[in-house]
Amino acid sequence: MKAGLRLGCAECTTEVIVVRAPEGDVTLTCGDVPFVEVDAVRKGTGHGDANGEGTLLGKRYADDEVGLELLCTKAGTGALACEGRPMSIKRAKPLPSSD
Repeated sequence: MKAGLRLGCAECTTEVIVVRAPEGDVTLTCGDVPFVEVDAVRKGTGHGDANGEGTLLGKRYADDEVGLELLCTKAGTGALACEGRPMSIKRAKPLPSSD
């Protein structure tokens, strides 16, 4: 896995771009389904047991334990997970206060 890699969920419409890649290989899933390259043939019908809000367009998702960061380029119904751990939305850094 390397920065700039485009991945898509095989079951729903979720698409992501790897912004920061981990050192080694990791298992990345969307709704418990492994990601595939975005150009691969995908169903795009959605997850039958989708829980939560799914993925949100334009949000960055991170797993700091392995050093992975993704940018969601197309929203979908599945929740992102890395090595079985749910990925969280990366929050913006607060700006320094001006005096």
